[in-house]
Amino acid sequence: MEKLIPIVVDTREQEPYSFDPQRFVVVRKALPAGDYSLVGHEERVAVERKSLADFVQTVIRSRRRFHEELKKLAAREFACVVVEGSMRDVLDGVYGTGAHPNAVFGAAISICVDWGVPVYFCGDRQTARQFVESYLERCARAIIEPDLG
Repeated sequence: MEKLIPIVVDTREQEPYSFDPQRFVVVRKALPAGDYSLVGHEERVAVERKSLADFVQTVIRSRRRFHEELKKLAAREFACVVVEGSMRDVLDGVYGTGAHPNAVFGAAISICVDWGVPVYFCGDRQTARQFVESYLERCARAIIEPDLG
């Protein structure tokens, strides 16, 4: 049996993902950045999860506060923003606020280019959870396994 990957879920995460207990063990504690990380590697790995509505609210109306979060994410070796919605949803404006789709689209591009933090639009919550699992698993292989050799 393979060793379980230790994941940190931020204590402020209100709707945490349920990770596969055959592959992961979950610890809840406050993270310096993001909502998910790897135990012992919180300064190297950070995944920020956003529902589509929260992403829009954050990049349009809470931009200054989010820039502080982006500074922390940009300082990590492995970091990303995962959105539970699609780029098509953004362009079609299906997020229920008055924000113009071009402004939201531009904000996503700015995060990628200006901050160097990739934004992954994963379509829905289930796909986003699968993405985060695979992302953290790959980060664990890149960070933890070389330390064992």
